[in-house]
Amino acid sequence: MTGDSAAERGLPRAYLRVVLLTLVAAGPTHGYDLLEQVRAAGVRLADAGALYRTLRTMERQQLFESWWEKSSSGPPRRTYTLTESGRAALDAETRELRATVSLLGDVVEQAERVLGAKADAR
Repeated sequence: MTGDSAAERGLPRAYLRVVLLTLVAAGPTHGYDLLEQVRAAGVRLADAGALYRTLRTMERQQLFESWWEKSSSGPPRRTYTLTESGRAALDAETRELRATVSLLGDVVEQAERVLGAKADAR
């Protein structure tokens, strides 16, 4: 088992969703570009099929809008952009993640204190 998969298992279930909201909020983008960026953001096992299903679901939820755009280097590509509902969802999910990060930070600090105290006792 690699460190990457262990770290990925520790990510919140909604992590892919907030990563996609963040990436699309940065500006219009295409699905293939999103796949590479999602993997760089820590979802190393992301596959194209699951990503496109998630994008379609988020579009049905009116978080994204999309359209087909001609490509000079191949077939047309679907371009995604964030809606106002998507921006509100990103704001809410960012606040939730910040609270989770704070909680996890507290637990890590407590664990390090306990481990440090045990090492000092030896």
